Amino acid sequence: MAQRIVVVGGGQLGLEFAHRITRKLHPGEAQVTVVDPRSNMTYQSFLAEAAAGSIEPRHAVISLRRVLRRCRIVGGTVTGISHADRMVHVQPLIGPPRDLPYDQLVVCPGGVTRALPIPGLAEQAVGFQSIGEAIWLRNRVLERLDVAAATTDHAVRDRALTFVFVGGGYAGVEAIAELEDMARDATRYYPELTLAQMRWVLVEAADRIMPEVDLDLADYTARELGMRGLDVRLSCQLQSCVDGHVVLSDGAEFDADTIVWTAGVRPSPMLRETDLPLDERGRVVCNARLQAVSDGLPLPGVWSAGDAAAVPDLTSPDPTALCGPTAQHAVRQAHTLARNVLATLRGGVPQEYRHAYVGSVASLGLHKGVAQVYGVRVRGWPAWFMHRSYHMTRIPTVNRKVRVIADWTLSLVLKRETVALGELHEPRQRFARAAAGKSTAAADS
Repeated sequence: MAQRIVVVGGGQLGLEFAHRITRKLHPGEAQVTVVDPRSNMTYQSFLAEAAAGSIEPRHAVISLRRVLRRCRIVGGTVTGISHADRMVHVQPLIGPPRDLPYDQLVVCPGGVTRALPIPGLAEQAVGFQSIGEAIWLRNRVLERLDVAAATTDHAVRDRALTFVFVGGGYAGVEAIAELEDMARDATRYYPELTLAQMRWVLVEAADRIMPEVDLDLADYTARELGMRGLDVRLSCQLQSCVDGHVVLSDGAEFDADTIVWTAGVRPSPMLRETDLPLDERGRVVCNARLQAVSDGLPLPGVWSAGDAAAVPDLTSPDPTALCGPTAQHAVRQAHTLARNVLATLRGGVPQEYRHAYVGSVASLGLHKGVAQVYGVRVRGWPAWFMHRSYHMTRIPTVNRKVRVIADWTLSLVLKRETVALGELHEPRQRFARAAAGKSTAAADS
């Protein structure tokens, strides 16, 4: 009888695992089922470039059904897992709940935004984890330029041209750098505005940015951002942003129309609705073989990796060190997961996950970047090229590789598009006004 493999989560790790293992399974050996409320995977590393218009947003999204043709895709939310019964509880997009039995379970639901109870945050801020948020943020920045150019009120202009990003991890750094670069290009078409009028603030609670990488590269990146005029505030926290009035822990106060929260992620809260072993942060406790571990012993048939798992880092001299929540680990853990689950099905021995850190790359705008590979630091165009070359090897499917390369090639010879499409976020507003008999002249002007 074919083994039943259920994958919880269709993100990059879940897609990579399912794609790899189905290519190696013998006919009838196993049936792989992927459960996710979305039918696509967003390549998170391209969110900043999609927001800045360097690539088409659709090209950063991969269809699960198109790539995982040998898998069964269940569109729904996992509401709980009962390993005692070997059952995954699912709430489909529409209809009654259903249960999925399994022989092998791969838990990789990823993480969710880690928000704090800061006054005004829920009402004023936007996250940066989805393609929808990236598109909204692009439109927001360009619309604020329009607002600033049209007004004669200095307070309104200053508020519109102030952009605050809270969180100095990879996501926050790349987002603020890419969007500032886009806005810099756009101001060429606004004779009413100057670069000096824009204010970009990066707020980080720690004493460094980019904790996912070596301190040398983090300091290097902070200096690069500072040279471009970005205000990088370390050891600083957002205390309040009620009605857009930003109050920082270092005493600074100012108004901002745009506040972006990128201060990390936490494991999916769904894990609390399971009988799996979790650590104090709510991650599945795993051994180096990516097997869930309870009381020091592997749980038969349960595997986990990525943001949702606490996996020992065997390359660290610290025996308590865990693998960080980076895309590098997620992709490589997916490969190890596929090999280990396949080995288990065939009576083999799973192998330990071990990945030595070789360096990092980060995009800071069109033709701008920083990189540190094998201790060598690079900046500017070469680092930007290295960033794109690396991610070209990682984004799934030839289809997406070709489309992204086409976007990048066109950007070398054509100017960046700086058009806001704000109506995308409220598509029924114009029709609703017309149906109510209200004037649409303002919207048409």
